[in-house]
Amino acid sequence: MTTAKPYLTGHFTPVAEEITATGLTVEGSLPPELSGRLLRNGHNPKPGVTPTHWFKGSGMVHGIRLRDGRAEWYRNRWVHTPALDGAPYMTEHGPDLTASTAGTHVIEHAGRLLALCEANLPFELTPELETVGVHDFDGKLRSAMTAHPKEDPLTGELHFFGSSPFPPFLTYHVANAKGEIVHSANVPGATASLKHDFAITRRHVVFVEGNVTFDPSEPSGIPYSWSDQQLSRIGIMPRGTDGARRVRWFSIEPGNMLHVSNAYEDDQGRIVLEGPTVDREGFQLSWNWWVGAPGRGSEPVSRSYTRRWVLDTVDGSVDEQIIDDLAVEFPTLNEDYLGAENRYQYAISFPDEKGFGGYGVVKYDRTTGARRIHQVGDARMPSEAVFVPASGATNEDDGYLLTVVSDLKQDASQLLVLDASGLDRIATVHLPQRVGAGLHGSWIADGTVEGAAG
Repeated sequence: MTTAKPYLTGHFTPVAEEITATGLTVEGSLPPELSGRLLRNGHNPKPGVTPTHWFKGSGMVHGIRLRDGRAEWYRNRWVHTPALDGAPYMTEHGPDLTASTAGTHVIEHAGRLLALCEANLPFELTPELETVGVHDFDGKLRSAMTAHPKEDPLTGELHFFGSSPFPPFLTYHVANAKGEIVHSANVPGATASLKHDFAITRRHVVFVEGNVTFDPSEPSGIPYSWSDQQLSRIGIMPRGTDGARRVRWFSIEPGNMLHVSNAYEDDQGRIVLEGPTVDREGFQLSWNWWVGAPGRGSEPVSRSYTRRWVLDTVDGSVDEQIIDDLAVEFPTLNEDYLGAENRYQYAISFPDEKGFGGYGVVKYDRTTGARRIHQVGDARMPSEAVFVPASGATNEDDGYLLTVVSDLKQDASQLLVLDASGLDRIATVHLPQRVGAGLHGSWIADGTVEGAAG
């Protein structure tokens, strides 16, 4: 008997059509200051296509337009890359960086909307989510681009990297606030370890290498696997044009981290880094789910617990500990505090590998250690909670969390607007179709993208 791939069923069942709907029904009251678009990306193969790995499904971006207390429209569009029509990533001339799923993230920088996948070049979208085409920063980007670039809230610079299983393993880039690449450097000492995310602080760039590394024998088409021989390390590199020659690598406990919560320099000058991590068993359970293999966990995230590293760049020591026993992923924060010490962080909770716990939106108070959970309900799975600051905010958590919920019982989806302070529900926007569970997204405020008035 053939078992359907888990990433094609349940909450992850792909959407079969591109639609546009206007005048969405709203319960509660949408704050009028929410004027913009919530965009969310995810892997959504076309009908009849069964990818060999969850990450190989073609990207589909969903958008919800809010303005003046109304939900004006919803639309969803595939990102039209060569891969959507079957073009292979590997060719006789090497990798085709345009043959992208473009299904991991969608961001705005310098007035452009970019759909991202870490093995490829970005793809630009219009405000209505139509595909413009590949974006290579006027020919200056010749490597892949991480799906998790970091925009410095003080300078507007976009920091990002390209990772490769072959030398040079890691290339660091900076684009200025106008979207022009102004610095690129190969980072010495890096390996073929999978580098999905990274962090910036006010003075440093922080890279993470875990035990998951290049494995050409992996049959899923995503050539990575766990290796006990691959060392887990954190690389600390000073920001600036000469930073690469001063990078230092610190050994850490075995594990793998996909997403960073935040990093900063504390009052002693030490670097603090946090994010959900998995051990060997947790990674294997997740990987088995991602490829649809036997022995998989019940969720795409298993045994993923928030970990904190404190790195002393003077004496070379690393203090490391798991700081919470709740299985979470997709950490977010008020990005005005990106790279600086933050009090509040948010995440999505999942049932653990034994099925305990449930789906919810989590808020952490790093000062008091308190944890609050907004339970979304049975058979309802929230997406990454995107923080939007309130107008005139005076506190770090003055704002809203936007999350799209997949509801299997109703075969429907809603956009939930939560108060980021207490996690109370403010409003619910009913969407015209169920939106399959996806990955990352962004709030695009009006005035940040040219031509986005409608």
